[in-house]
Amino acid sequence: LACVTMQEVTATSRHYVDRLFHPDPQKVLQGVMLLYLLQQGSSSSELRTEECAVVLGSLAMGTENNIKSLVDCHIIPALLQGLVCPDLIFIEACLRCLRTVFISPVTPVQLLYTDPTVIPHLMSLMSRSPRTQDYITQVFSHCCQSPEHQTVLFNHGAIQNIAPMLISPSYKVRMQALKCFSVLAYENTQVSMTLVNVLVDGDVLYQVFVRMMQRDRPIEMQLTAAKCLTYMCRAGAIRTDDRCIVLKTLPCLVRMCSKERLLEERVEGAETLAYLMEPDVELQRIASVTDHLVAMLADYFKYPSSVSAITDIKRVRHWTIVIQPSQAVLQGRENTGTVLDHDLKHAHELRQAAFKLYASLGSNDEDIRKKITETENMMDRIVSGLSESSIKVRLAAVRCLHSLSRSVQQLRTSFHDHAVWKPLMKLLQNAPDEVLVMGSSTLCNLLLEFSPSKEPILESGVIELLCSLTQSDNPALRVNGIWALMNMAFQAEQKVKGEIVRALGTEQLFRLLSDPDTNVLMKTLGLLRNLLSTRPHIDQIMSSHGKQIMQAVTLILEGEHSIEVKEQTLCILANIADGNTAKELIMTNDDILQKIKYYMGHSNVKLQLAATFCISNLIWNEEDSCQERQDKLKELGFVDILHKLTQALDPNLCERAKTAMQHYLA
Repeated sequence: LACVTMQEVTATSRHYVDRLFHPDPQKVLQGVMLLYLLQQGSSSSELRTEECAVVLGSLAMGTENNIKSLVDCHIIPALLQGLVCPDLIFIEACLRCLRTVFISPVTPVQLLYTDPTVIPHLMSLMSRSPRTQDYITQVFSHCCQSPEHQTVLFNHGAIQNIAPMLISPSYKVRMQALKCFSVLAYENTQVSMTLVNVLVDGDVLYQVFVRMMQRDRPIEMQLTAAKCLTYMCRAGAIRTDDRCIVLKTLPCLVRMCSKERLLEERVEGAETLAYLMEPDVELQRIASVTDHLVAMLADYFKYPSSVSAITDIKRVRHWTIVIQPSQAVLQGRENTGTVLDHDLKHAHELRQAAFKLYASLGSNDEDIRKKITETENMMDRIVSGLSESSIKVRLAAVRCLHSLSRSVQQLRTSFHDHAVWKPLMKLLQNAPDEVLVMGSSTLCNLLLEFSPSKEPILESGVIELLCSLTQSDNPALRVNGIWALMNMAFQAEQKVKGEIVRALGTEQLFRLLSDPDTNVLMKTLGLLRNLLSTRPHIDQIMSSHGKQIMQAVTLILEGEHSIEVKEQTLCILANIADGNTAKELIMTNDDILQKIKYYMGHSNVKLQLAATFCISNLIWNEEDSCQERQDKLKELGFVDILHKLTQALDPNLCERAKTAMQHYLA
């Protein structure tokens, strides 16, 4: 049935339809009689089809309020009940209405999954006609919004039922099938692995996708097929060096970024390409030299992101002009009420997509990063992006900045020249978690010892911000906060170390040393190790916090922790053992000495080496009271262990043991 507009609805139908939206509940109740009729098996097929399903379908084509009213009146169960009718025209009318209701943002998608019999019944109806295929796949595509939804559809045979639609004579049906597969395969290994082995009319499915990317196919089809192959590749079903990815999918997505394409296509192409090559340096290198991609993306910034500038741009496509009612023309004042909403939206989306793609391109290769930063006004664009009105653009800009901040060269040049730390610090004030995570990751890199930005950031009062991050419920923010403090403490002056300890507080420091997240624990140990470097600093910190630090070290060495955690903890002990007065906290603690002894004989060489460092520092003979320490260590059996380790197979361990023995014997 063709869609019936409100003008085509009969006067009788309109009478009932109007009542669905009447302020009087009694009138609404009369309107709901439509729904009641729809569910009555005794009503004639003609009445149910023409007077109910079509009217409701037309209603659903209206505003979101219309659809919300229909959903509140339980239209979905009524329409689903209509699907058991044997009449195909009636089924199609119900499905068309269901499709329109479900693709609305006001409809909870979970309503599709409430009754477990609905999905299998829809699967069984799919092959009845091209229309049923079209409407049902549209419903599935829109309502598949989580891994759980993917699993439900997969388990009920979505792949087997949708695959034949890829060779349907109807272009519309082929496209809906393609879109549905892209949604099903996204970040889903089970679906993607299954798709690789599916045959369609004798061809492997992914080869069907490859043919759909040919240049003579409609752009919408090329782009959606490329998305399917991208998602299958990212899910591990297709290798990144497979010809269909390197020679077909990647070039297709690069084509989508050209200025000949529509704005929506350029956005989708860039975002999909960024996702495809994000984990693979070889794909990043190939993309960076394909069709001048890096320079091509500069065009994405040609669309202004502010309302005032947009009206100066003339475009090929026509967009709706919205007059803001609150801005009436007043005598003697300028009228600024014209806003091209779509233009503003697309300007933001283009910037977001470009930043994401630049971030992906530059995440590993130094030459690509250099090419990006040398692109026309690139660093200025990133700095501007950090303060744009759109949160998505700000997030994409900081992702791009983070990618480039992995370069020592860029930290020393572009980042310093453009003082990117200033807008970055401003961005981090009261930002949502997703921006904070990416922004604080970037800050970690800007605080590395070779970064010229480190000093001005320190002077800006960043320590308080970082300490507050360590108290977050979000483990990623706790990691970044402590990581940045660790970088800040590396080879820092005692004044800076003192500020870190004071701002963080000993209570929080030791809370972080028992954090359930291993990454947080590792970075906290790294911070402690950096704080306890150079003898005056070691002695000063251990004189005020020695008891708590030794307790924390003991607990970690006794606990069920990874080799890496215990190695870092033993390295902290080695630093303490290098202090002038601090080493006495180890020498007077027989429990710690026994633990060091245990790890010197451990099966893991890393732990043996770290423990041997501790004893090497304790046995050092260039300090006062070294004889007393050496005698005690010999009495406890450490000298015998060192002697055995001089014969160790590992050259580093052997060398360290020999050095320690030389100091003992000197």
